[in-house]
Amino acid sequence: MGVLTGTGAGAGGLRALSLVFGVFLVAMGVDKIGWLTDDGVLAGRFAEWLETAPPASRWYLLHLAIPGTPLFSRLVPIAEMAAGTAMICGFRVRLTAIATLVMVLNFHFASDVLFHYSYLTNGYGLPVIGGLLALAVGGVRLPLSVTK
Repeated sequence: MGVLTGTGAGAGGLRALSLVFGVFLVAMGVDKIGWLTDDGVLAGRFAEWLETAPPASRWYLLHLAIPGTPLFSRLVPIAEMAAGTAMICGFRVRLTAIATLVMVLNFHFASDVLFHYSYLTNGYGLPVIGGLLALAVGGVRLPLSVTK
């Protein structure tokens, strides 16, 4: 039972992980607050990534990311802060972890870091993906969480 039923040390550990991720996500969102009024920052980052992008990432950048820059520059900081707040409160942790994992993987794919050896040693790589996967699998009925 343990982690999957929200009891025991496993659930407490996942709750602690959700708190840490919550603080991390809020801080990441706050760092991007300028994107809300200036999508040029994100557009510049996309342009940098495009210079060295392999075909799949290039297609993604040209057809999805760059055309969506005005939306993404506003959506990403708000989504990071909202996801962080939800994780801190313990509100729908599993759903929040899944949505955040999709958002993180999009950035990692677009920036072409996902399929490089250095991704394995990058603090924003496997630790983030692994932690979000753990919360996506076991993040239900955690102790000290807001419920319906």
